[in-house]
Amino acid sequence: MKEAAYWYAWSQLRGIGPVLLKRIFEYFGSLERAWHSGEEELLQVEGLGTVTVASIVEQRPLLEPDSLWEKHLEQNPQVWTPADPHYPQLLWQIPDPPPVLYYKGTLQSWDESYTIAIVGTRSPTSYGLRWTEKISRALTERGFVIVSGLAEGVDGCAQQTCLQAGGKTIAVVGTGVDRVYPSRHQKLYEAIVAQGLVLSEYPRGTPPDRSHFPKRNRIIAGLCRGVIVMEAPEGSGALITAYQANEYQREVFVLPGNLDTKQARGCLQLLQRGAQIILGVDELLTVLGELPLLDDQPLQLVGTPPPPEEPQLALIPTDYHRLVDLIPCNEAISFDRLVYLSGLQPGELASQLLELELLGIITQQPGMRYQRI
Repeated sequence: MKEAAYWYAWSQLRGIGPVLLKRIFEYFGSLERAWHSGEEELLQVEGLGTVTVASIVEQRPLLEPDSLWEKHLEQNPQVWTPADPHYPQLLWQIPDPPPVLYYKGTLQSWDESYTIAIVGTRSPTSYGLRWTEKISRALTERGFVIVSGLAEGVDGCAQQTCLQAGGKTIAVVGTGVDRVYPSRHQKLYEAIVAQGLVLSEYPRGTPPDRSHFPKRNRIIAGLCRGVIVMEAPEGSGALITAYQANEYQREVFVLPGNLDTKQARGCLQLLQRGAQIILGVDELLTVLGELPLLDDQPLQLVGTPPPPEEPQLALIPTDYHRLVDLIPCNEAISFDRLVYLSGLQPGELASQLLELELLGIITQQPGMRYQRI
C-alpha cells in the first residue's frame, strides 16, 4: 500500500513525532502529497516552524519511501499504519496515534465499542488480585475485549483470566512483538498470540527499555472506551495510563482500597481527581452498558480543511489564534493538555482562555475542559 510507505518514511524523519505527523496528514489529506510538498506549504501546518521544515526538506532526498517500506516489511510483515483499514478507529482519534503499529496474533478485528483496559501494579495485594479476576471474568463473559500490558501483577492476572474465560485480549508491549517481557510470561504470551493479539509501536527485535513503557501506556488508553485501575501505588505506570485516558476523554474507573495499603494510594488520588469508583461488578456493568456505541462507519482518512476564521478573532491579538486552533469544536480539551500543546505558562494560558470565553469564542466545561463554540 503506497500511502503506508509514506507513513513509515515520515516516521523516520528526525523531529517528526506522532502529534506533528497526524497534523501533517490532516492538513494535506495524504502523506504522499505532503512528502512532495514545498516549504511554503509545510509551514502552513500547525506546529511546523522554519527550523523543522528546513530539517524535513534536508532529510527527504535521503529516503525513498517505497524501497524503504519494502525492506522494512521483510523483517516486519505484520504491520498497520493509519492508511490500513484494520488500524483501530479509537487509536486514530487520540492526538498522538502511533504511525506504525506492529502486531502478532489471530485477532485481526474486534468491536471497539467493547474494549476496556485493566491495569495496575506489578505487586498487587490478594484483594487486588481477587477483584481483578472477578472484573476481568465478568467483562469477558459479556463480550468485552480486555486490553492490558502483559506486565506482572494486575496486567497478567486480567489477561490470564480473560483467556481462561474464553475471551479476547490485546497485550500492548514496550518491546518488539516477538520479544517476551517479562520472560516468565512466555506461556501467557503464547496463549495471547493464539487467542488474541500482541501490539507494539516498536519493530521486531526491539528489547525492553524504560522509556518505551510510558509511551506504550498511551496506546493502551487510546485503544479503549475506558480504563479500570485495580491497584496502583503513587508513581505507578498505571496512573500514567489513567491520566492519558482522561486526556483522551475516556472513562476511568478505580477500585477503592485501604488507606493503610500503599497499593491503594494512587487509586485514591484518581478518585480525588474525579475518577468513577467501582462499587461492585453489577454496578460497573451497568455504567459500562450506558456508554454509547461507536459510530460503525469506517475510519475516514481524508484531509480536513482548516475551519474558516471566526469574526470574533479580529477582536483579539494575533498570537491568540494558535490557541484557538488547538481547541476543538466537537469535543472538550483539558487545561493540562492545552498547557502541553501550547507551550504557554499556566497563568498566561488561563488569562487567554478567560478572554476567549468572554468573547464567546470558547466555553468552559466541568473539570477545566474547553471547547470551541
